Amino acid sequence: LEDDAKRGARRLARCLQKLGFRFSAFKVVNVLAVCSMPFAIHLIDFTKKNRPIASYEPELHPAATYRIKSIKATIQVFSTGSITVTGPNVQTVATAVEQVYPLLFECKRPLCK
Repeated sequence: LEDDAKRGARRLARCLQKLGFRFSAFKVVNVLAVCSMPFAIHLIDFTKKNRPIASYEPELHPAATYRIKSIKATIQVFSTGSITVTGPNVQTVATAVEQVYPLLFECKRPLCK
């Protein structure tokens, strides 16, 4: 998966070189993953229970942001249960999802009747 990203980046760099752009070196610095939890999430509860690591400002963005500084990963959590994870490599992204899942499960929203 990471190799595929590197190969794709090389192809893009070659296309840009053909258009006249010059590269001395490039590297993949972030991996982005998107997944959905099998439940909705109550963002206000999630943020209150995980401050100051989590922040939620609905006037600015519809997702809560959860930053894990120790592994350099950022997770955007949406009320629908969708999450977006950004990190330096695939292993970090997987670790971040494993770390945040129990916290999200704790704040799942009850099903509407």
